Amino acid sequence: MNPLLGGSSKAGARFLFVAACLVVVVHGLKMASPVLLPFSLALFLAILSVPMMLGMQRRGVPRPVAVLLSVLAIVAILSVVIFLATESLSQFQAAVPKYRKQMEGLIRDGVQWLVDRGVPMAKEVPLSLIDPGAVIDLAQGTVARLASVLSSTFLVLLIMVFMLAEASGFPEKLRFLLGEKADLGRFRKIVGEVQQYLGIKTGVSLVTGILAGLWTALLGVDFPILWGIVAFALNYIPTIGSILAAIPPIILGLFGGPGQAFLVMLGYIGINVALGNIIEPTLQGRQFGISTLVVILSLVFWGWVWGPMGMLLSVPLTMILKIALENTDDLRWVAVLLAKWPAEKARIEAETAHPPPGPI
Repeated sequence: MNPLLGGSSKAGARFLFVAACLVVVVHGLKMASPVLLPFSLALFLAILSVPMMLGMQRRGVPRPVAVLLSVLAIVAILSVVIFLATESLSQFQAAVPKYRKQMEGLIRDGVQWLVDRGVPMAKEVPLSLIDPGAVIDLAQGTVARLASVLSSTFLVLLIMVFMLAEASGFPEKLRFLLGEKADLGRFRKIVGEVQQYLGIKTGVSLVTGILAGLWTALLGVDFPILWGIVAFALNYIPTIGSILAAIPPIILGLFGGPGQAFLVMLGYIGINVALGNIIEPTLQGRQFGISTLVVILSLVFWGWVWGPMGMLLSVPLTMILKIALENTDDLRWVAVLLAKWPAEKARIEAETAHPPPGPI
């Protein structure tokens, strides 16, 4: 027996072997980011497009035409979002000096208010710690990274086209490779759950972004389109994303008075409680929950590996991994560790989950 792979007395050696393999894999992910990031983006878009493409095929649209229409729809949506985001960001950057002066004035007035009431304060407050331009760095870097990925549009679209073209025939290829008696139910279940998660998450994120943009526009906060896009993008990150998305518009709301900032905060809380804590869990079901600690760790890990775009894709990638692990016999325990609810209930729900109806 291989001492690194078997034997209870070699548990430490097996652990070191697995850890070394993980280091190699992580290093490979980081080094191959120029290729893997466009591939991951194409996979993400293809998963979202498959139901639309299959729906057109069921209505008699030829496969090549259905693939082309699906790709064109995704390209049109992304082009509009990227254009609006970059335009809003450029306008926001031009207004940063004005906001900085207003922020300095607010801080100075606040310090004076405290001094007048006998609170000991420093003569000068380090204003560099509160820079209005810093709150947009994450969104700006994410959009810039996405634009750089989409600069190789041909590669992303080419991968996406072939993924969509192969989607309907992939189960037959698996059956050919594994034999006619191969049970593809588990594969269909994994793909169906991934599609369900990404579809519902994208829909809820879209509604969140629209409501956030409308609410900030209603209250007169500058750049409501930008805050709607930021709310949409960061909603893919549970708990943390909604907090990060609310910070910039709340700060800008302060320039209109504490009442406006409070209303902005109240609106964001209401949107995220209604959609994130009530509607989305009802649609998704408990099997799609992951631990808050896992969310933070995946955010840090994928952000380190693939930068700002990796941070946006971190939770979807982790969720896809969890869904795949839930449907394996030997690695289900890893999915249990990633789950949000108690381990025993996670194991039972993972083992008794029903596969989605119909083919992928």
